[in-house]
Amino acid sequence: MTPHPLAPSPIALPPTGRGGTRLVLFDIDGTLLDCGPQVRPLFASALVEVYGTTGDVDGYDFAGRTDPRIVLDLMTGAGVPEGEVREKLPRMRELYVERLAEALDRERMRLHVGVVDLLERLAARKDMVLALLTGNWEPGARAKLARFDLNRFFAFGAFGCDAVDRSELPPVALERAERETGRRFRPEDVLIVGDSRLDVSCAQAHRIPCLAVATGRTPAEALRVAGADWVVADLCAAASQVGWLG
Repeated sequence: MTPHPLAPSPIALPPTGRGGTRLVLFDIDGTLLDCGPQVRPLFASALVEVYGTTGDVDGYDFAGRTDPRIVLDLMTGAGVPEGEVREKLPRMRELYVERLAEALDRERMRLHVGVVDLLERLAARKDMVLALLTGNWEPGARAKLARFDLNRFFAFGAFGCDAVDRSELPPVALERAERETGRRFRPEDVLIVGDSRLDVSCAQAHRIPCLAVATGRTPAEALRVAGADWVVADLCAAASQVGWLG
């Protein structure tokens, strides 16, 4: 996979074996930032141009779903044959991420509390590797992060470009982590940080611990019921629950 131009340089770690090194995989929307209502109309406009319909875009729950899964659900629900939906996905991706990069307005976005402090603290540690695990197509992910200069923290990740369903993304992230760092991470060496039930179930599917943050659209109690290992109100409280994040 060719590194995205907004990603920082590859990670260099000292050759100390496992040495207690941890991999932290961050979701974006609802976890690090909130784009507000401006993204859905951009997504809808691309759907109309490519498929001729938006489907039930206003009633669809985007939380935790990958971009290709959203397209497949909306378009097959609107009667478009699945084969046609898949065939046109590259054009949908191209249009949507282009419009997102051009139109996304930082003034209508919100950076969640505690995010920069946590990322800066973790990025400064030699025993910590940060990466993304997000349903966004990578160019869209990078455009969102760029509005708050967050790409500098994430050299790589797993994205909606890599799989249709979120549960398929952790193996991709772990494979890239090994390639980037020269280290193989076991599930217990990894932490998934997200804000939705699908973040939690994705972690559970691969026996990876999950820190759920209630800054998205899913209430804290629902995240607990879903089985998150830890639930916090925001990322300011992350270290109080997961000690090695301190």
